[in-house]
Amino acid sequence: MPRPAPGVAGADQHRGVLVRKAATEGGSQPDKQPSPRKRRDAKKTSRKRSPKPPTRKRNYVCSVRLNSDEKILLATAASATRTSLPAFLARSGLAAAHDLDNTAAALAGHRELVAELFAARRHLGQVGNNLNQVARAINSGGQPAEVDAVVAAVQRAVTRVQAATDRLMDQR
Repeated sequence: MPRPAPGVAGADQHRGVLVRKAATEGGSQPDKQPSPRKRRDAKKTSRKRSPKPPTRKRNYVCSVRLNSDEKILLATAASATRTSLPAFLARSGLAAAHDLDNTAAALAGHRELVAELFAARRHLGQVGNNLNQVARAINSGGQPAEVDAVVAAVQRAVTRVQAATDRLMDQR
């Protein structure tokens, strides 16, 4: 059997299998010294935030239930202020608690407006009932004298409901 050229696959056999050595790349290269490994520098700064002082640390958890519209609205506001939702809720609540006069006035105004809206809705229902009675009288062949008064009352009730709705929407 002829001898192979140096550095190429040889005819060496190990238990009947040819032993091949790399000619140019990949295998061990005894002439070349491996480069010494460089040690990594120790991290000089921590990537974590520094801990809050014990006086500012928040230890209590409060649970809040929201519907999907409320959660979307609050999450959007939180991302606009570049805070998390819990941080946004905490800061907003604390701001409201520190300014109780404005907060109480806003809540009272909101409650009054909602009460007015419910009252106007009730009034509209009563006036609608009167309108149904007039329509029944007309359909049966009668001519009720209160037609103009009932139509005017319906218009006033609708105006009242619309005004309350507009004020409520302006508050949002």
